Amino acid sequence: MNSPTTSEARPLVFTNARLVDPASGREAPGAMLVQNGAIADIAWDEPVRPGPAEAEVVDCGGLVLAPGLVDMRAFVGEPGAEHRETLKTASEAAAAGGVTTVVCMPDTDPVVDEPSIVDFLLRRARDTAIVNIHPAAALTKGLEGREMTEFGLLMEAGAVAFTDGARSVTNAQVMRRALTYARDFGALILHHTEDPDLVGSGVMNEGELATRLGLPGVPREAEIIMLERDLRLVQLTGARYHAAMVSCATSVALIERAKAEGLPVTCGVSINNLTLNETDIGDYRTFLKLSPPLRSEEDRLAVVDALARGVIDVVVSDHNPQDVETKRLPFAEAADGAVGLETMLSAGLRLVHAGHISLAGLFAAMASRPAALLGLPAGRLAVGAPADLILLDPDEPYVLDKANLHSRSKNTPFDEARLEGRVLKTFVAGRKVHDISLAS
Repeated sequence: MNSPTTSEARPLVFTNARLVDPASGREAPGAMLVQNGAIADIAWDEPVRPGPAEAEVVDCGGLVLAPGLVDMRAFVGEPGAEHRETLKTASEAAAAGGVTTVVCMPDTDPVVDEPSIVDFLLRRARDTAIVNIHPAAALTKGLEGREMTEFGLLMEAGAVAFTDGARSVTNAQVMRRALTYARDFGALILHHTEDPDLVGSGVMNEGELATRLGLPGVPREAEIIMLERDLRLVQLTGARYHAAMVSCATSVALIERAKAEGLPVTCGVSINNLTLNETDIGDYRTFLKLSPPLRSEEDRLAVVDALARGVIDVVVSDHNPQDVETKRLPFAEAADGAVGLETMLSAGLRLVHAGHISLAGLFAAMASRPAALLGLPAGRLAVGAPADLILLDPDEPYVLDKANLHSRSKNTPFDEARLEGRVLKTFVAGRKVHDISLAS
């Protein structure tokens, strides 16, 4: 993990804050003292508390002070595709969106399937990134789905989880072996559940709208069948398993049943599938060509309900930068993916404002639960926890202009969208890494 140096940082006192701790569900006015990069004291129900004489005082003005977000799924171009994104630009986008910890996917060139590549990413992040970067290592060598990587060596190097990124392991025997080894090493497997043979040439959700647009569809069964197979293998091996992104009602039902049976299973959902549906594709908007595809409104409401009930554990940005050459194409030929680090929280606040989920519940899915799954100390307001914090105005309205995004690529599905909720300041280990009042 990379963290900014804090040895010379002044203590920070946050006063008049609306503290939100997703780990405990507690929300109340209060104050906080930060020293040496960690939370030193929390005064619940006491908005003003004096700190050390040399401390810098941040008056929160009644706004939300919460843990920084932990994003379990972000594709970063470096190494190999720095023209799309670098660790530096991704971290700047993350800080602007309130994300203080990013798990980067292994879909790079070279693939993150060797300890030396993990080490490179950690050193590169230490030198250039302003938020915490944790690499996820490849599940199979070269992401080819045939031969497992060296889990033990990769974990020693600093990998926090194993995944083939946007690819699914179709060979059930390989997946069984991977789950068995993951169980023995205590590793977490994140799997993209989408059968590529069933996806075929599909480019959007299969159904009436795809037919009307003249586009080949992706059936829900491509996700459901792969997920059902994986859950059977988890039952067989007892390994910790995380379905990276579910997108339909049947998948939710499968996860709910697996949890009821006591299987060590969790799942995530993309902010895109949570807040958008297939009709948003409109007039062939390629920024909304995604994997999994945007589903029907019925499926979207099912995943929203599952998030509110705790069946879905985490929300991810599925940040996937693509340049104009891969997006300014006919819809069927455009690359999958959208940037999301900077807009994940603002988009998620739509659910809070609509009454679908509480603010603490949203932060639990975006901060405390992903941190717990990854074994990280982040995502909570507690004495001794890292001072990875955000100051948020949950009600500030704005219209998103993609030109103002910090990401090197601008392929956002929320361009010109009206959003509510803005991160005003972001701190990593007590060091300010984003301040909207200083933005140009």
